[in-house]
Amino acid sequence: MDNLLSKHDLTTQQLQMLSGEFEKRKKSTGTTWILWLFLGGIGGHRYYLGNIPQAIIMTLTLGFLGFWTLIDAFMISGAIRKANEKIESEIIQNIQVMNSAKQNDANVPAM
Repeated sequence: MDNLLSKHDLTTQQLQMLSGEFEKRKKSTGTTWILWLFLGGIGGHRYYLGNIPQAIIMTLTLGFLGFWTLIDAFMISGAIRKANEKIESEIIQNIQVMNSAKQNDANVPAM
């Protein structure tokens, strides 16, 4: 919801920039599931989604001997959505910073 409100203030060109950058950086559902299937016991899917501290714990405990890995099967969809929302939010913030910098440069009188 936060991202929806932030997108409202963007121009068409900025929305296109957001879309292009998001497509390059978003986390793939298929890749996440493949990593869970083959490397789930050591947290491969969590490394991919950026949950590094939890991934390290999974690696050290072998997914709590498989129990945590099995539980993750029910939580992967939400984790992918959350990771992609975070990526989109970071891109929106970067676009807004760039826009503010352009406005500040335009307001500075030439000497």
